[in-house]
Order: sequence, then C-alpha cells, then structure tokens
Amino acid sequence: MDAGAENGAGTGTEERVGIGRIDAAATLKQKPGRGIRGRVFGALDLGTNNCRLLVAKPARQGYRVVDSFSRVVRLGEGLSHSDVLSEAAMERTLRALKICSSKMQRLGVTEARCVATAACRRAVNYPAFRDRVEAEFGLKLEVISSREETRLAVYGCAPLFDPDVETALVFDIGGGSTEVCWVALPGHPNGHARPGNATDAQNASAVRPGRRSPIRHGQAIHPKVLAWKSLPMGVTNLAERYGGGDISETSYRKMVADVLDSLDPFERENGILGSVTGRKVQMLGTSGTVTTLVGIKKDLARYDRRRVDGCYLSLDSVEGLNRRVAAMSYDERVAHPCIGRHRADLVVAGCAILDALCRTWPVDRLRVADRGLREGIIFTLMQGL
Repeated sequence: MDAGAENGAGTGTEERVGIGRIDAAATLKQKPGRGIRGRVFGALDLGTNNCRLLVAKPARQGYRVVDSFSRVVRLGEGLSHSDVLSEAAMERTLRALKICSSKMQRLGVTEARCVATAACRRAVNYPAFRDRVEAEFGLKLEVISSREETRLAVYGCAPLFDPDVETALVFDIGGGSTEVCWVALPGHPNGHARPGNATDAQNASAVRPGRRSPIRHGQAIHPKVLAWKSLPMGVTNLAERYGGGDISETSYRKMVADVLDSLDPFERENGILGSVTGRKVQMLGTSGTVTTLVGIKKDLARYDRRRVDGCYLSLDSVEGLNRRVAAMSYDERVAHPCIGRHRADLVVAGCAILDALCRTWPVDRLRVADRGLREGIIFTLMQGL
C-alpha cells in the first residue's frame, strides 16, 4: 500500500525507475528503449484498501514514471462478514477507477494491466462488479492469484535486494491478506542464476537520497523462489475482527498471537529461522504499514516517498515503533501526519502483523520499499513476461 498518497491526486512528477531482472528465464526480449519506444505502460492495482495507478514510458535505461495515483477506497470493507462487495464500497471504487481511466486515456497508455487482489478473489459479486467497470470505463480487471501477486511484488522490489546476502524474505501486508515469499539470490548455494548485466538505472533506483545502493554496478538480481505463503490476514479484516478505535494491550497481543499461529506452519516447513540465525537472510517489506513507520521515525511533517523508499529500520526500531503506534489513541493516530484519518483504524493491525513477522524471523534490520506490485507490472509489460 502507498502510505501518504491518499488524497487522490497524481504526483504530476517524473521519477526514474530501473528495471530489475529476477528470473533466469526473464531475459530481455528487446533492449529497453528499442522496439518499445513510443509506447506508454499502465499498471492498475485494485486492492482491498487502495486503488493505485502507475503510468510509465520507456527510458534509455529502465523507465520513467510520468504519473501515479493512489486513493483509499476500502473495497473490501465488511467482506469478512458477508463475502459481498457493498454498494458503498463499489461506488467509492468506481469513482477512483474513473480517475484512473481518464488518466490512462489522457496520457495515451498503449499497454496496460489492471489487476485485482484479495477482496475481489473473495467477493461472490465480483463478476458483476468487473463487468460494470468494463462497461463504464473500458478497464478490463483481472483477478490474480496470491502467487502471481507475490511474483509481481518481488519483481517490483528486486532493485532493493542486497546481492551479498544469500536469501531474502519479502512480505506485503495488504488489506485482505499478507503475502510472504522466501527467495534465494544468485551466486549462493540455493540461487539459480549468475549475475548478469544490470542497467545504471536499476542500480540508481535502489538509492534513496544520501545513501548508496548495495547493488553493485553491472550486477543484476535473479532470485529463485524457495517458498511462499499467503496469509488470510490483512489490515482490514484484522481490524474488523479486533476493532480499529482505541486498541487495548490485550487486543493487540491477541492480534499478534493470531498472526504468529498462521506463520508457524510456514516456518516449520521451511526452517527459515536457521538461516536468520546464520545471518543468511535479509528482510524487505512493501506495505503502507512499514512506510508509515519510517515516516513516524523520521518525524516527517507529511509523507515523502523519496525519504522513505529504500530506508532501513533496525529490529529494535521496528519493535519500538510498533509499541508506540499500538499505544496511541484513535484520535492521536488521526492527528499524526503520517497516519491520518484514512489509516487510523488500520495501522495498529498492520503493526501487529509486522510484529509477528519480526518475532518469527528476527532479522537484524528491515529494508522498506515504497514500491511493489505496480512496478512489477510495468516491468513485466515492458519485457513481455
């Protein structure tokens, strides 16, 4: 989820983003900037809580983002009780999709992929909603599996991996589910591809202002998926179960315990903790929860993606920030510039999920990504994957 981008306005700014190759089979079918010049790519991600759009053009190395959009729509509101998309939720979402459609037409998008995730996977009335979206806006929504959602998120985050660490745990705390993926990086026993040639833009995309990327010049990242898990727990359904107002310490502990119970079989099956102990695992999180925590830690007056994407949080910082947010009253969360009214009732649930992830796999530090599924869609469209 995109924290801080909730007012519905596009950024109107251009941002250079590199292409990260992450699979041995993902060889370029055409060189960036040749064969795809003049094309405009669109990626629409309709999640349980947010509707997000990214529009990009091929650049000499990588691609250039020409517009982006994010709005809280809460499409999955109430799904945990009824399995039906409510009229109010659909109307909110349709208003956001109308904006997305207009932007794509105005910017001359030539190739797009519009995906829907957990809420639409679950809703029994999704087919009727999908047909309405196509009839009104010409957008062809595609419900993707949890596995495909994970694959795209890994593609989108690949430039942030540290190639010197053997494996990576990537997680995405969504509204209706949490995706966890364990991947092996190249040049290590479990990896399956040697580093190839990377673009300068890939390397640059991993850098936040004032920091140097761990990805070395000329090296590409080709992770091999070792295991993945989709937990049926996200910030929306967990908040609906335990409440989103003033959360007691007891309720918070119960939320964490529920998530720990769901993670335990995945850990027992794969034994990731042993690699964590041996310092062979890095952790990367892409979600509104982790980006919000960075904003809080930095005392940002308002959310700023450029100061968040690619940052590291130590395990101690994560624990402290989780406790700090969980102890806030609802009104305090609303008043905080990096939380606000759109996320005030959801962020504690996100902290509980993050808390459980870090307790299960206590990696020394967490890398925070304000990127993911949309960037993965752009990458796969450009490469014809």
